[in-house]
Amino acid sequence: MEAWIEELLALLALPQYGLSTVFVVSFISATLLPLGSEPVVFGLIKLSPELFWPTILVATVGNTLGGAVSWAMGLASHQVVDKYRHSSTHLRALDWLERIGPKACLLSWLPGVGDPLCAIAGWLKLSFWPCVFYMAIGKFARYVVMTSALLWVFPGGFKL
Repeated sequence: MEAWIEELLALLALPQYGLSTVFVVSFISATLLPLGSEPVVFGLIKLSPELFWPTILVATVGNTLGGAVSWAMGLASHQVVDKYRHSSTHLRALDWLERIGPKACLLSWLPGVGDPLCAIAGWLKLSFWPCVFYMAIGKFARYVVMTSALLWVFPGGFKL
């Protein structure tokens, strides 16, 4: 393996740099790349239960900033999508998003549709800061619920 990859993995290894790892993984997973941050959040909290709220907050910030990047990518890709402007599915989705506005970004936590939703909000030029605000609320609620549920289901952690 390349030396720089090994160094990067060593730098991000849990728990020594746990919160930075949570931030990076949460950020990347909020873009259009298929990656989930919940296992990293859960793993750090299982290793260091006293970091529950800092981990939730760092994951929320990283995931929200990743959503903001998706929003910006959507804004930048406005011209590329113009060729699909007249399809019925596209028109229905745009109508729904324009009616709901930035509050639609509350759904940014949903798997599969949440990240593209942020990009579409940017493409529609919905107000940036309200979108980021609603993304943060949705993503914070997801991390609290998912991590609490995992802690309830696996109170003793995983045995390898």
